[in-house]
Amino acid sequence: MAKWLIKSEPSECGIDDFAKAPATVIPWDGVRNYQARNFLTRMAEGDEVLLYHSSCKHIGVAGIVRVVRAAYPDPSQFDPDSPYVDEKSHPEKPRWYAVDMALVKKLPRLLPLDEIKSLPGLDNLPLIRRGNRLSVMPVSEEEWQIMLAQV
Repeated sequence: MAKWLIKSEPSECGIDDFAKAPATVIPWDGVRNYQARNFLTRMAEGDEVLLYHSSCKHIGVAGIVRVVRAAYPDPSQFDPDSPYVDEKSHPEKPRWYAVDMALVKKLPRLLPLDEIKSLPGLDNLPLIRRGNRLSVMPVSEEEWQIMLAQV
């Protein structure tokens, strides 16, 4: 099983959305960056994902979710009422993909970005590399263990 980190604004979809209805599957859609999309398409059912809150007052890793459905064409790209519509994408050859996720657990505390940056062994973590703004990124098993050991 692979490990991942996804960024989301909690006002859009955060760990509390998963925690409110733990049995509910939430589609992870609206990714509109090609490199992030490519990572998304590599996600497999059962992969675990760190959910990172971004663009908010308290940024950091908030919980763990699991991929329950691997990549499929993102329906929002075809929805004219969606902010994620892509008029150049076609059902026969979709550009964008989504995955479905479900709650594993909300962490006992948020693991803040500043703390993540200070942890030894995370030098190659894409999250802390200067200029990296991807919303989906791989995490090694070692990086995963280092971060979760803090919470």
